Amino acid sequence: MTTKLGYSLFQRVTTARFLRKMCLLALTVPFLVSSVMSLVIASEKENEDENESYAIGLWGDLPYSDLQATTGVPNLIADMNAQNLAFTVHDGDLKAGNSTPGSVTPTTCNNALYTQALGYFNALKSPAAFTPGDNDWTDCDRSSNGGFNSRERLDYERQVFFSTKFSLGQRRLVQEVQTAPLCLSANDTAVPCVENRRWTVGKVTYATLNIQGSCNNLCDTAPDPQEYAARNAADIAWMRETFQAAKARNSVAVMFISQGNPGWDLTDGTRAPLRDPKTLAETDSQPDGFQSFLLALRDEVIAFRKPVVYVDGDSHYQRIDKPFLDAQGRRIENFTRLETFGDNAANGTNDVNWVKVIVNPCSREVFSYQQQIVPGNRVAVPSP
Repeated sequence: MTTKLGYSLFQRVTTARFLRKMCLLALTVPFLVSSVMSLVIASEKENEDENESYAIGLWGDLPYSDLQATTGVPNLIADMNAQNLAFTVHDGDLKAGNSTPGSVTPTTCNNALYTQALGYFNALKSPAAFTPGDNDWTDCDRSSNGGFNSRERLDYERQVFFSTKFSLGQRRLVQEVQTAPLCLSANDTAVPCVENRRWTVGKVTYATLNIQGSCNNLCDTAPDPQEYAARNAADIAWMRETFQAAKARNSVAVMFISQGNPGWDLTDGTRAPLRDPKTLAETDSQPDGFQSFLLALRDEVIAFRKPVVYVDGDSHYQRIDKPFLDAQGRRIENFTRLETFGDNAANGTNDVNWVKVIVNPCSREVFSYQQQIVPGNRVAVPSP
């Protein structure tokens, strides 16, 4: 009898505990599901029909002044939010090359700069991707920027922007991450280059690459050839893997997004390094932080045959062109360079604009382009 009573009591207690757990689970699961859905709904929705057209937004080299930080960029974000975008990408440079004395918004490389940027990205309704720029890590060792250790600032960016496999933004995309420990930290240890990301939407594969202005960290205040060599090898590996992934997925096109303008030929020495278009060797006596990457990229673009777009910032001159030549000097027809708008601080919000890319996986060229002149940022000719 005692045994039966003990068992009966145990059974009632166990059953009560089980019911409490089930009730708790019933209350918790909807919140968990809601949380997960907020992260992955973007990728699911955009892939309902992989042949459907969609639009993306590209911007970068902003903000560079208090006016741009408080007015220009908020106007730009509102303009993006008013349109149905699958995702947006900022191609680096969260600030000007040097700080602004007396500024009321962050213009050095202190932590507040990255907090401000995170606020911008998470104000975007669409998934928001980002790749670092030289002004927000490579050039942080300038005394005007606070004299930081450049590698330490990149380590910090990795913590702030790249600590998960998800994009930023109010809706989020799941991204593939370069997890191999190929980059160098401030402690001189091998760490993953987690800022290098990849994702596919509607039969098009996208990837970010940490490629910088300022000779890709081989010139300026404190050149760092060891950091460059490690990261450059990682970038080449990620670029090659992206083409492999695109072929495996039968992607119809590839788009890369980076900060630095490597220079492609001998035509634009005011905005980019001068480069022999056949050998891709730099000709202006500056350290060449790009040739090995460009040679590898050229081989992959030619072998891929389908459309490839390379998005950069750095030069602050919006353009869409075809500057890439093969070793015989022939234009590589399936390659397009897209440079985003960038700061023109002397004219306030004059160039605080973005580029809308229409992606049609069923079209021959896949990508078409629209300059988006933000109405509230017009200066020379006010909006009607």
